[in-house]
Amino acid sequence: MARTKEFDPEAALQAALELFWARGYEATAMSDLVAHLGIGRASIYATFGNKRELYLKAMDRYAETHDPGIVEELSAPGPALPAVRALVRRFAAEAAADGERLNGCFVTNSAAELGPHDAVVARRVELSWEQIETLLHGALARARAGGELPADRDPRALARMLLVLLQGIRVVGKVSSDPGRVRDAAEQALALLD
Repeated sequence: MARTKEFDPEAALQAALELFWARGYEATAMSDLVAHLGIGRASIYATFGNKRELYLKAMDRYAETHDPGIVEELSAPGPALPAVRALVRRFAAEAAADGERLNGCFVTNSAAELGPHDAVVARRVELSWEQIETLLHGALARARAGGELPADRDPRALARMLLVLLQGIRVVGKVSSDPGRVRDAAEQALALLD
């Protein structure tokens, strides 16, 4: 007779996400996961697979729980430019806040740590970035069509610039103790939308 799981797999996955997010993939040993999740190594393997498979599941969980807010913000009816400005300012504020600043963005962290040599992680990162870029492009195209953005502005190029800015904000915010650095960069980028 099969034994029933004595732990909540969803809670365990969330705990693994938090540990990987705080420490990174390489700095997280399987023994760290066992201790942090409070479940045995065999249960982790049986439920999630090896450490890499668990990391990929954590990446997917992060995308499910963090990206939908961006979809709602940039796809809301009404003027689009205020939503774009609010998103950029939110990223800057989060990057400057102590709790958020130390962890940064899980996707950005994954890009820097594993992206250059792990094609599966790199593809997940690209999918996340493509989604954000597409949402920004759509919002900026609506803004230009609605007269909020000057007609000579290229929504695709602006979306790409803002995507790179947002990722840079996450990286700089992790290390910099000067919150003005990310806020000033965000405001200078937003001035390009005037």
